[in-house]
Amino acid sequence: MDIRPEQLADDVTLRIAEPADAPALAAAHVENRGPLEPYRPDSFFTPEGQRERLEAQAREYAEGRLVPWLLVSGGRIAGAFTLTGVVRGPFLSASLGYWIAADRQGHGLATAGAERVCRIARETVGLHRLEASTRLDNLASQRVLEKAGFEPIGMAPRYLHIGGEWRDHRLFQRILHDDHPTAVPPGDSPSPTASASS
Repeated sequence: MDIRPEQLADDVTLRIAEPADAPALAAAHVENRGPLEPYRPDSFFTPEGQRERLEAQAREYAEGRLVPWLLVSGGRIAGAFTLTGVVRGPFLSASLGYWIAADRQGHGLATAGAERVCRIARETVGLHRLEASTRLDNLASQRVLEKAGFEPIGMAPRYLHIGGEWRDHRLFQRILHDDHPTAVPPGDSPSPTASASS
């Protein structure tokens, strides 16, 4: 996949993450660390830990199984968007995850990023749908998804371990197109054998 950098705002670029981003990404995670996030080992918050993670993501990106973007502003990481669990064949689906730095929230970056990622997922990655989830009480993130064209499709009890508890999540999806998958002839629609959930 050839996904080029794009301007998301005057001072913000959306681009593919690289191992060289490890120090800046570690600093961003330390700065934005909060009580309501999944468990992460201490190494996650170090440049070395982020380099290992980014190198693993680069391999998955090269294999077409994951797409990792960063929002970069003035050399700082302002957020990230990731498509995980990319499934091909008749499913053509992936899961969307994202976060925005605390000092950049409330300025439309999450919505603009989600909309741009949806366009790239359709036009460049070649996906049919994206799914996403939020905690039940994360109304701001739910508004972002709805503004970006996602619709609620249900609730998953005890979906993700965050802040020391298994928390219920609201599930969303966005259908990107209804064209036939290029790998599956029209009229031939076998059932998917893998899930796009991460």
